[in-house]
Amino acid sequence: MTVQDTTATGVVLSETAAGKVKALLDQEGRDDLRLRIAVQPGGCSGLRYQLFFDERFLDGDQTFDFGGVEVIVDRMSGPYLGGAVIDFVDTIEKQGFTIDNPNATGSCACGDSFS
Repeated sequence: MTVQDTTATGVVLSETAAGKVKALLDQEGRDDLRLRIAVQPGGCSGLRYQLFFDERFLDGDQTFDFGGVEVIVDRMSGPYLGGAVIDFVDTIEKQGFTIDNPNATGSCACGDSFS
C-alpha cells in the first residue's frame, strides 16, 4: 500500500517511524508481532492513543504494510484514525512517536489525549 492508498481510509506510518518500529521488533526477537494502533477512552480530552506490539488478529482489524512493518487498527479505532500520520522524532527536546491526526478537534496540554 502506498501513502496515497491509506490516507483516506487508514493510518500512515512514515519511513522514520517504520524504521524505528522495525528496530524495536528486531530487539524483541519475534517474527509474530505487529504494531497495533488503537484509540481508547481516557485522558483529559476524552480519547487516548495506544501503540503496542500485538500477536493477535481481531475481527474487523485493518492491516497495513509499510516496508515490511505490519500495522493493525481495530474496527472501533479505524474511524478515529483515518488519515492519521505516525512519525518518530529524535531530537534533543523530544524523542518518541508522534501522531498527526486530522480527525482530532482538540487535545490536552500534555498531548497524550484528544477529542
